[in-house]
Amino acid sequence: MIAAILAATVGLFIWGRWRHDIVASAALLSCVFLGLVPSEDAFSGFAHPAVITVACVLVLSHGLQITGAVNALARKFLPSSGGPALSILAISALGSVLSGFMNNVGALALLMPAAIRASEDHGLPPGKMLMPLSFACILGGTATLIGTPPNLIISGFRAQAGRGAFSMFDFAPVGAAITIIGVLFIGFIGWRLVPRKKRSGADGFETGAYLSEVSVREDSPFKNKTVRELEILLEGADAQVLGMVRGDFHVVAPHPGYVLRNGDILVIEAEPESLSALLSEAGLKLEEEVDSEDGSDGEKNHPGRDHLLDSYRGYYGGQPSEDEEDGHDSERQDEIVIRELVCMPGSSLSGLSATDMRLRTRYGVNLLAVSRKGKKSISRLRTTPLYPGDVLLIQGAPEAISTFASDYGCLPLASRDIMVPKKGQALAASIIMGCAVGSAAFGVFPAPVSFAAGALVMILFKIVPLRSVYTAVDWPVVVLLGSMLPVAGAMSLTGTADLIARFLMESVAGGNAVIALVVIIAGTMIFTDFMNNAATAAVMAPIAMSAAAGLGADPDSFLMAVAIGASCAFLTPIGHQNNTLILGPGGFSFGDYWRLGLPMDLLVIIVAVPLLLWVWPL
Repeated sequence: MIAAILAATVGLFIWGRWRHDIVASAALLSCVFLGLVPSEDAFSGFAHPAVITVACVLVLSHGLQITGAVNALARKFLPSSGGPALSILAISALGSVLSGFMNNVGALALLMPAAIRASEDHGLPPGKMLMPLSFACILGGTATLIGTPPNLIISGFRAQAGRGAFSMFDFAPVGAAITIIGVLFIGFIGWRLVPRKKRSGADGFETGAYLSEVSVREDSPFKNKTVRELEILLEGADAQVLGMVRGDFHVVAPHPGYVLRNGDILVIEAEPESLSALLSEAGLKLEEEVDSEDGSDGEKNHPGRDHLLDSYRGYYGGQPSEDEEDGHDSERQDEIVIRELVCMPGSSLSGLSATDMRLRTRYGVNLLAVSRKGKKSISRLRTTPLYPGDVLLIQGAPEAISTFASDYGCLPLASRDIMVPKKGQALAASIIMGCAVGSAAFGVFPAPVSFAAGALVMILFKIVPLRSVYTAVDWPVVVLLGSMLPVAGAMSLTGTADLIARFLMESVAGGNAVIALVVIIAGTMIFTDFMNNAATAAVMAPIAMSAAAGLGADPDSFLMAVAIGASCAFLTPIGHQNNTLILGPGGFSFGDYWRLGLPMDLLVIIVAVPLLLWVWPL
């Protein structure tokens, strides 16, 4: 029965229709209902040291991010001159070091703007920098206990077997070696294998639609109607109102409740084929004079009109007060900019559309375009569900865009200034993190206690604000770990892990321990390319231990093989959150990853297997 649950769980992980934590929770409850996991132990996984450590490390990583400690390091470390190979090598090396001590996705997110800027400096497509950086951050996590959740899970399984947990740097002899060799390969050879995928930047992001200025006529059926009522008509042709001018007042992203009046000028984004019919049905007049060669518009009644298209392109605009709605003069207020944002893995906007989020009503911003896998999506823009890896072109006031990005877990792709809330906090955050790592490494306290103490100190010193403590934790990963650990335990107790291991060892490895080690690491790599790495580690760990027991070998080498294989997801954009994050900004498609990913997998196996046999002999 556990085999059927496991097969269904793996199938759902690979299918990807439901989030990993939902699938893992369903697997756990299925085991409980069928009596495979005792009811009193159903949620014992949430007390597992690996779960506690992951949550605390995420809080500590958040402290390093928000204090600007990593940004400061990046600016000092990254070269300001030299060729593309040197830049790729430097940024990849920095990413690998950071990811050994903080969340891999956080390390990548912090360095992405620098990577994109470097690609522009060297005239390279962004993907040539982003894929090497993503892979380097994945590699760096293999070198320490806290570098990636699979390492913590493997350490937990070793402790449950009565062999004690792995220490902070037990992973380093093999993990650091494959990281160093992998980063050198990426910097000198690997980046050349990345497909050249071009993606427009914010200044030239091709929206694919036509911008037109139109005015509301006296006989228009939408005179004295709201903007929202007009947009109901426009939705049929996937058109939208981007701006409005009334007298010397103009606004970007007009509120849906604004009432249209005779003479109002609107900026409409629409496909040329549907524009004429829309204007006729809505009773709007095309303002063709605005683009005349001499720059005059022939109208003296609209002082704000000269800036209308400038507002769309990212200059100035404002929001009206009640007096301005009554026709009184207004002054230009906040700067209006156009920004690119990428949807982070785990973003709360996943599956939501611009309409669902009420972008204009809540934030006063326009969604101008969506890039998915390097291709611009214009079909039903406002109702198109958004997903991790999508790049959004957002227009509005900087503060409004920042609020939206923060609320929905989006990452700005433009360069960011170092933000230090209080003097010395970047240094303090670094010292606290260093002390937590040192305490765990030298055995002063166990890893969960060391990192929990570090997180508490950051909170007490207000380095991490109380309001962001729980948002810093990747709760889907925590739920996934807490749910899968009892399921993995049931695999061992029911003998399912022994059956799978016996099949692999007899049918594939032929009873040879070295070949079995290669099978374990290669099989884990294949699984992790389609499943969450933590789930892969939880599934493969009991199988690896059973295989080692059946061969009479030391299980440490097999457990380390699972830890490395579970972390090395290079072939697909769904195997690791880092690969998902660069999907849109790099302009990649699903099949682009294997060109560099396959050589990386082979390199890891070639380097890791001899080192495993030497450091952790069978």
